[in-house]
Amino acid sequence: MSQPSIRLAARGLAGLITVAFLATACSAAATAAPASSAPVVSSAPAPSAPAPSAPSSAASTGVVVSMATTSLGPVLTSASGLTLYTHTGDTATSSTCTGACATAWPPLAVAAGATATAGTGVTGTLGTLTRADGTTQVTYNGMPLYGWKNDTKAGDVTGQAINGFLVAKP
Repeated sequence: MSQPSIRLAARGLAGLITVAFLATACSAAATAAPASSAPVVSSAPAPSAPAPSAPSSAASTGVVVSMATTSLGPVLTSASGLTLYTHTGDTATSSTCTGACATAWPPLAVAAGATATAGTGVTGTLGTLTRADGTTQVTYNGMPLYGWKNDTKAGDVTGQAINGFLVAKP
């Protein structure tokens, strides 16, 4: 094989390894990083971020979950208008998305003791659960809610069907 062919093959292999790592990190069984390192959606946006990249919450007053119509039909959205997702590996009492998974899929969180409020079009039951790292995550009809790092504007649904995540339907 020529040297350019070897380099091309090495790059392809490195890409496959990266994809495999990301898929493993976001699977229902992924717990590579300690739960305490899992970031949670905060009330303050990143200072240098030009657009919201994750759902936001108001720590002292809770968070409002709304409904919007997207290319996939009606979906739940965060206060910033970004689509919310559920994970097929979760239950009403636990979130299986920690570590690298929670970096890609930030949990919709509220301060301890705060509540989630239903906006227009949201007819299900909102609640909370305590994650393994002690943070409080918002649930809808018992399922924990998440944002997706690649949704950057209202109406984006780019996380649909990725690693067991589905848009949250009202």
